[in-house]
Amino acid sequence: MSSASPPQPCHRATRVLRAAILGLAFAVSAPLVADTLADAQKQIRQGKFPQALATLDLYLETSPNDAQARFLKGVIYTETGKTDEAIIVFTKLTQDYPEFPEPYNNLAVLYARQKQYEKARMALEMAIQAHPSYATAYENLGDLYARQASDAYGKAAQLDGASKSAKTKQALSRELTTMSPKAGDKTTADSAAARKATNQ
Repeated sequence: MSSASPPQPCHRATRVLRAAILGLAFAVSAPLVADTLADAQKQIRQGKFPQALATLDLYLETSPNDAQARFLKGVIYTETGKTDEAIIVFTKLTQDYPEFPEPYNNLAVLYARQKQYEKARMALEMAIQAHPSYATAYENLGDLYARQASDAYGKAAQLDGASKSAKTKQALSRELTTMSPKAGDKTTADSAAARKATNQ
C-alpha cells in the first residue's frame, strides 16, 4: 500500500503563485465592477434608462451571473413599463438565487399591478421564506391583503346596497391601499449583493 507523497515544493509554489495572481485580478477588478454598477445606478436615478441598460448589458457580457446587475436590469424594465421583460428577469433571479428576497418582492409588485393576486402572494411568501426579517415583503403582503379585502367589501356593498358596514370597511381598506407597494431599489440590490458576498 503506497501513501500519497506530499506536494512537491514546485507544485506548492505554483499554487501559491496562481492564488496570488487570482487575488490580484479580483482586487483590480472589484473597483471596476463597483464603478460600473455605481454608474448604472446613477443613470437609473437620473432617469437615463437607455444608458443604464447599455451599461449593464455591456457589463453582463463579461459577468452574466452578477445578481446585482441583473436585478438592476429588472428595475429598469419595471421603470420603463416593460413588465413582461421585468418578470422574466426577476423570475430567473429567483431560480438562480432563491436565497435573495428582493427578486421575489419585485415579482409580487408586478403581479399585483396585473391583479394576479395569488401569484403576488406566493412570491411574497417566498421572499419571507428566503429572508424572514425582510420587512418590505411583510408590508407588501399586508397591502395585498388590504387590496383583496377592499375588493371583497366592494363586492359585498354591490350585492347589498343597504350594507353600511361593507361600505365603511371598503373605504377604510382603500385608505390602506392608496400607497403603492414597495419595489426593490438600489438599497435592496446592494443588500442582496452583500448577502451573496457573505454567503460565498
